[in-house]
Amino acid sequence: MSPLFVDRQVALEADGLPSQAELEAWVAAVLARHADEPRHELTIRFVDDAESQALNRDYRGRDRPTNVLSFPFESPPGVELPLLGDLVVCHPVVVREAAEQDKSLRAHYAHMVVHGTLHLLGHDHLVETEAEAMEALEREILASLGFADPYAPSNHDSDTEDERADA
Repeated sequence: MSPLFVDRQVALEADGLPSQAELEAWVAAVLARHADEPRHELTIRFVDDAESQALNRDYRGRDRPTNVLSFPFESPPGVELPLLGDLVVCHPVVVREAAEQDKSLRAHYAHMVVHGTLHLLGHDHLVETEAEAMEALEREILASLGFADPYAPSNHDSDTEDERADA
């Protein structure tokens, strides 16, 4: 297994951002469930509402900031690199959602990083069966890290697409 490398980028002034060690632990927990995955390098960038909104608009056609965006790395033919891709996490959105869902900021950040990393690995939630499988995997990974079920009713009011991580 190749070594894990997380490039932590901070593009805003903010308190409460996850540490390098937390990011590495959360990503490692995801990769532990994908033992055959040779790619172990990714960037996690923390941004403000404006940068998140611009990226969400330009790449997903949604003109609003969002919690996490995932950009899987697509290697050119014949080139093998250990890059998974990039996660862009909007700190103000994550802070708002954590408060609205009555969960700790750290727990919500762990969820966003796990969710986004799963997207980099090809998981998705476009159809209900995929969403259920992805959410079950998220629950397992987060439980292994000591976090509560992010989809439990006590953590938010409903299980709508708007409340799922966007990635």
